[in-house]
Amino acid sequence: MEPEARDFLNAAPVKTVRFGGSVAETLAKYKQGDLSDYELLRHQLADGGMKDAQIIRWLQELRGSVTQLTKDHDQLIHTVLRFPWVGRSQPVVEEYLSFLGNLVSAQTVYLVACLQMAVSYFTPKRVTISAGGVDVSDSDDEDENLPRNFNQCHQALQLITRYVPSTSLFLMPILKDNFPFIQKSSRTLECYTHNLLRVTVYIPSIRRDVLELIIGKMLRLDVSASRSDIEEAEENAEEQTEEGLFDMDEDIAAPPPQTAVMAHPVAERLDALMTVLMAYVKDICLFNGSLHVERTKDLYRDLLCVFDKLILPTHASCHVQFVLFYLCSFRLALAEAFLDHQWKLLQSPSQPAVLRQAAAGYLGSFLARAKFIPLPTVRACLDLLLPWIHGYIDGQDSGSRQAYCDIRLHGPFYSACQAVFYTLIFRHRAMLEGNMKKGLEYLQSLNLQRVVTCQLNPLKVCLPAVTSMFAAITRKYQVVFCYTIIERNNRQVLPVVRSSTGGDCVTTVTNPLDSFFPFDPYLLKRSGQLIEPLYQVWEELADPELFPTKAARQVSQDEEDDFLCGETPKTDGMTPSSYDSTLHGVGSPLSLSREPSSPTSCPVLF
Repeated sequence: MEPEARDFLNAAPVKTVRFGGSVAETLAKYKQGDLSDYELLRHQLADGGMKDAQIIRWLQELRGSVTQLTKDHDQLIHTVLRFPWVGRSQPVVEEYLSFLGNLVSAQTVYLVACLQMAVSYFTPKRVTISAGGVDVSDSDDEDENLPRNFNQCHQALQLITRYVPSTSLFLMPILKDNFPFIQKSSRTLECYTHNLLRVTVYIPSIRRDVLELIIGKMLRLDVSASRSDIEEAEENAEEQTEEGLFDMDEDIAAPPPQTAVMAHPVAERLDALMTVLMAYVKDICLFNGSLHVERTKDLYRDLLCVFDKLILPTHASCHVQFVLFYLCSFRLALAEAFLDHQWKLLQSPSQPAVLRQAAAGYLGSFLARAKFIPLPTVRACLDLLLPWIHGYIDGQDSGSRQAYCDIRLHGPFYSACQAVFYTLIFRHRAMLEGNMKKGLEYLQSLNLQRVVTCQLNPLKVCLPAVTSMFAAITRKYQVVFCYTIIERNNRQVLPVVRSSTGGDCVTTVTNPLDSFFPFDPYLLKRSGQLIEPLYQVWEELADPELFPTKAARQVSQDEEDDFLCGETPKTDGMTPSSYDSTLHGVGSPLSLSREPSSPTSCPVLF
């Protein structure tokens, strides 16, 4: 007994308690049909409370026996993969990564399981919170170790990619399947999206697929939160804040601080994702404040493919398309390439009419709203659009049948006309400033009068707000006279025998083209901070000549009749009565949406 006592006293203290033999012995017994030690091993590995020294010892033994861990031992391997190694001490993390590397290189059958394990750490872990006697499961957003945990799971993915070059083929389906439901918290969606984009840095071959996945989810959020719903939620939140001020003492009352949180829950989630995506675009394209041309071009191509596949066919999306708006602001060549792309789509007869009309909307809205588009580029686009429009009119006039207003036949033509009108509403001041004579000569050279008086009658189908403002501006400068045509159109109702509730009814169509301007005011607060300096807001036109007195309206209409007959008008004209209320009530063709206030926040950096 004395030697045993001396050995015990002289030996190092035992740090852990372990049952059963070594991994190699356990696997050998398993092969012979003895499962007792094998089940004991699995039970011990499933214990997340093991000491670091014991974990390292198990991993080392498993790594030494990795060639024996065939498909027959999938339950054992899945137990090891479920072990919570992320966030443990650095020696444990390093040993676990070494085990993963050996496992996927020796047993590729476990590749998918290893990838699923790494991706499962892309979102904050779930915790159970007791609230009012009810257990609520939610993500642990307050975990200060999230950046470290994310770094470790990306180390695992990079290691696997290095050992298995075909990882990207198996990873993309896993990323799709694990994307959180869009009703999850904004923090969960933000973390997962951030980690997806981070994967594309070291696996660039899947970037286009990743962008398609993310933008597809964002579009679902975008179309489920309409512009009117977001504005209403913000107004209600502001009213509640103002009402709260009346409970405060006058001497200590102060205006509430500006908050970057959206009142609309869906808009808040979308804002978080837009912030992450724009930060990614910035970090990819800019290096030490300078534009990295090749990386920017590659990203533009990927985003343009996603735009054609998802964004362009999506009707009435409000915000997601601003990712391309932001990217194009980095260099004029990108903006011109985007405009050229829309132009080619618009004039291509092989494209569906609905996509050609959408391209015309993007073309006009981009020219009108992008501050970084210089006037020469605007003119160059108009010099492409107007000849195409006149050529279209020539083709209709030369036909054997008389042309008439029909949206089904001429939808792209009407959308192109509306794009021109919308662009001129925003850009006419810049064209006329500095040299009024040259500016007017250029506008007259476009021969807009022929466009509005042609048999196809584009003023009849354009949005009323656009038509009214275009008519007022062009009338002021004696470039186009629209009001006789507008009055004639007003007397002709566009009936639609259709009812969404069933049965037949006759309604007046105010948007027969079903058009929208994709770059209408940006409402999201945090991501909007990046858009605000680049965005051309609508400047109210307070010129009294645009809103004449009622006494002069009939004179204006008579003069326009003379002008259409080839006679020269004698005095400045006035707007007709039917559009006076529209002009004063709407204030701008942008009344479809309200200009937002300046958002405040900072983007998440990669």
